[in-house]
Amino acid sequence: MQITAGELNRATLARQLLLERHPLSVPEAVRRVVALQAQHAPSPYLALWNRVTDLDPTAVDDVFARRTVVKATLLRLTLHAVHHADYQVFREAMQPTLYASRLGYRFAATGLTPEHAEKLVPPLLDFAARPRTAAELRAWLAEQVGAECAEGAWWGLRAYAPLWHLPTGGPWSFGQRASFAAARTGPVPTGKEYAPHALRTLVLRYLEGFGPASVADVAQFAMVQRTPVRKALLALDGAVERLDGPDGTTLYDVPGAPRPPADTPAPPRLMAMWDSTLLAYADRSRVIPSGLRRLVIRSNGDVLPTLLVDGRVAGVWRPETGGIEVTAFHDLPPATWDAVAEEAHTLGAFLADRDPAVYARYRHWWAKLPEARVRLLPSRASRA
Repeated sequence: MQITAGELNRATLARQLLLERHPLSVPEAVRRVVALQAQHAPSPYLALWNRVTDLDPTAVDDVFARRTVVKATLLRLTLHAVHHADYQVFREAMQPTLYASRLGYRFAATGLTPEHAEKLVPPLLDFAARPRTAAELRAWLAEQVGAECAEGAWWGLRAYAPLWHLPTGGPWSFGQRASFAAARTGPVPTGKEYAPHALRTLVLRYLEGFGPASVADVAQFAMVQRTPVRKALLALDGAVERLDGPDGTTLYDVPGAPRPPADTPAPPRLMAMWDSTLLAYADRSRVIPSGLRRLVIRSNGDVLPTLLVDGRVAGVWRPETGGIEVTAFHDLPPATWDAVAEEAHTLGAFLADRDPAVYARYRHWWAKLPEARVRLLPSRASRA
């Protein structure tokens, strides 16, 4: 079966709840979209604002406080928010990647080995049975391995050990000073081999939220090697189906998953920084036109808050005094600007009681953008 580029785009938008907002609870929305990029505290809130009808940010506060949704180093070795029920299997699927990436370099430079890590993790988790600050965990490690090794040991173990980041306050639940607790959801993964069941589950969950997708797309999403992904897909024969992508690449999908027609209307969206929809594929052209990729994904990995028009990146946005400034990289029809203005109107109200200057630390990137169409769109808060 052949699928077009337009159909791929609409499939992604449908799975990621971006064709319309849905009256879902926060935990259910998180499960539907699989994982929310969360290295910057506001982003999960804004990602959910784009997807959930009349999102109340206190509902997001609550699921983090109750640990119904948890924040941890997972996919692509970055912080993600995932449903509690998904955490253990995702962590097991990521084990070889975390082993290879976090038990070398600064960890190994201290003279510590993976064997040391495996011995340190159980007592570290016992120590983190109640919330601990990074300073407390470094001090504990200094007692175990010596002060000269503590910083390198913490660099590796804060991601390798199954630790959750806990809310510490602030407008978006997580402040600058991190707090950690042991993730007591199941057996502690060890070693450097893939857990076949866990990887197959991760592949299926990915396809549910982002499919159809290629082997390279799945590998990119999780930072898992392609050979294990191929083996997982082969083992899932019958549970997944194959399609021919626009360029002939073999794609995989879950039978019966939504694949709307290419002409399905897609409303404008003001996306969070690092929204997973922009990063979940090796071929990001299904959402980011190739000529715009370097404008919105910067050289240091920052992914700017983007404007989607007709399901594809068309510009960026940032808060300014009086509203939301939207920079469009190409001309937009008046009706589209009207729809974007309505989104900005609502977004400003959402930010008003939390952090009206969200993402202010990334303002320097706007000076590096090419000449474009810029409008300051009033927010509801500024109209009041």
